Amino acid sequence: MLAYTYAAPGIFALKDKPKPTLQHPRDAIVRVTLASICTSDLHIKHGSVPRAVPGITLGHEMVGVVEEVGADVPQLRPGDRVAVNVETFCGTCFFCRHGYVNNCTDPNGGWALGCRIDGGQAEYVRVPYADQGLTKIPDTVSDRQALFTGDLLATGFWATRISRITPEDTVLLLGAGPTGLCTLQCVLLKQPKGVIVCEKSPQQRDFVRQNYPQVRVVSPRDVRAFTLAHTDHGGADVVIEAAGGEDTFQLAWQCARPNAVVTVVAMYDAPQTLPLPEMYGKNLTFQTGGVDGCDCPEILSLLAQGKLDTTALITHTFPLAEIDAAYDLFAHHRDGVIKVAIVP
Repeated sequence: MLAYTYAAPGIFALKDKPKPTLQHPRDAIVRVTLASICTSDLHIKHGSVPRAVPGITLGHEMVGVVEEVGADVPQLRPGDRVAVNVETFCGTCFFCRHGYVNNCTDPNGGWALGCRIDGGQAEYVRVPYADQGLTKIPDTVSDRQALFTGDLLATGFWATRISRITPEDTVLLLGAGPTGLCTLQCVLLKQPKGVIVCEKSPQQRDFVRQNYPQVRVVSPRDVRAFTLAHTDHGGADVVIEAAGGEDTFQLAWQCARPNAVVTVVAMYDAPQTLPLPEMYGKNLTFQTGGVDGCDCPEILSLLAQGKLDTTALITHTFPLAEIDAAYDLFAHHRDGVIKVAIVP
């Protein structure tokens, strides 16, 4: 089968690999019907993910059809349409039992697919702990609607949940890339008093204005003054940092009011500085880290109800055979690209 492979640091290549087989009773083999490219894939290429294993098939954003299931996956059968979770988790360790599935202690726990084991930018993928990591897609939800369930929407839903947003809050969201836009939809479900989106790209700012007219939009240059002018207590009540730029971590805490929640879901290419002397007395609560992607059933229910819809983010579609061109387009932000769908 065709599989897009992390050949070596800085080098990706489309290769012919054997079709995966079941290795454990809790495995499933999924025929991938639609996949996507994530910024995290680019981080692998740039060397920012040292745990990534050369030789693995890339990709952790995908949906598909169950081809084969192990004996210990009773809730799934061949032919079921499924969304694949970005994380592998056993469901039984201390962290899984408490909902912290990103920290699953299994050797393949956490972000494994497309990083430490073969992922889904391929015709087929083996999913470990499929009883935890696969969620049936409702019949009324298309592949394109469900594509971001297991990663981008899971991240946005989780970020919104841990930010503890109330109807009295003004939320500042830094970044209107794919993660930011999915997070924005989840934030709006909480019906906060106000939402401000900060984004450096004029194209992305226009996208937000056109699709979310109830949201205020600002550039990074003006965000501090703008936030002060449009909040009641010296800054945003909740700041969600989904940009991962050179200065966006600093903007996050600077734009927060005293005693605010600052939630960091961005992945950075370099260490960030926590200037405690400068922020002393602000009494900020920081929520950080990788997504705990255990909300997929609820996300798919919201998609079926029409309360979430991220299909507008899919601006381009490529066959798997042309995935090099898709990566080039996505990496260089050409032609108005937001997200690319890959069809095996």
